[in-house]
Amino acid sequence: MKMLLPRRIGRMACALAALLVATAAATLPATPAQAQATPACPPAAQMPTTEQVQAGMRDARDHGFLWRLRRDGRVSFLYGTVHVARVEWMYPGPRVLRALNASDTVALELDMLDPDIQRRLGSAVAANAAAGATPHRALPDDMQQRLQRQIEAECLPAQALAALSPEMQIATLTSLAGRRDGLDPSYGIDLFLAGWAHAAGKTVVSLETPELQIALLKADTEAERNEFVQGALTQMESGQSRPMLRRMTQAWADGDLADFASYGDWCDCIKTDTDRAAMARLLDDRNPALADAVTARHANGQRVFAAVGSLHMAGPMGLPALMAQRGFQVERLP
Repeated sequence: MKMLLPRRIGRMACALAALLVATAAATLPATPAQAQATPACPPAAQMPTTEQVQAGMRDARDHGFLWRLRRDGRVSFLYGTVHVARVEWMYPGPRVLRALNASDTVALELDMLDPDIQRRLGSAVAANAAAGATPHRALPDDMQQRLQRQIEAECLPAQALAALSPEMQIATLTSLAGRRDGLDPSYGIDLFLAGWAHAAGKTVVSLETPELQIALLKADTEAERNEFVQGALTQMESGQSRPMLRRMTQAWADGDLADFASYGDWCDCIKTDTDRAAMARLLDDRNPALADAVTARHANGQRVFAAVGSLHMAGPMGLPALMAQRGFQVERLP
């Protein structure tokens, strides 16, 4: 392995660099270059060059949470990711890279390099926004003004998020909150893994659908939507979002599963029945279907590397526990 790794990195670096640029373009709102560049603006993500990818892969350390899954005489893997990261974290370290190379299928929540996924995601976003654009679903004026101030604080053009529903605007702003700390969705672990897997010629599959993920962000009622937006705006305005994101991502980088799993205890973001219901809908309610999808592919003879957001890994409804219930021998790899 030590003899082969540099040659593999050399073959893949150019393809990876190109795929990373394509992935970022497909997943982030477009902003005119330097349109609102001021000292107060967060730095723009810089996609790595071929040489930087090669160096990053060579020097990478292991981060995150990795489990080995054994059943039916085959081994698959489960990897907890973060969707916002530092540029140096996105490269897989030696143990994660060995698991990737030992797998023939990389399974992601969504493969953002799949043109069909991109098309369906765009359609689902547009449909969700249209449903929220009716007069009775509009945000109250004061809340809309507060939301617009947060958009401006992130140095986005005034209409950058106008085509998104309020819930999706909040989700986007939350993902961008750490850019001043070097944490950017352009460096998300899942995005890099999609590029790596395609460049390596692996089979890449989506465990969920764009329609499901967009639907998960939509509140059931106007009152719940307003409560969600109100709480998120209060966190942003109070300055809580950045330290919360720093702690969460650092726990992931350090492999500190206990701190990451106790997110609900320290984030100060799960206070009401609506908050708790939203978290259950976003995490626990999705986990059985994710576990079933990984189980089905493993049972079909594939050696699966399943990479899913790390909040899906904790507790009795977390994916490691659910995989054990499905007959896998589950081993955490430190």
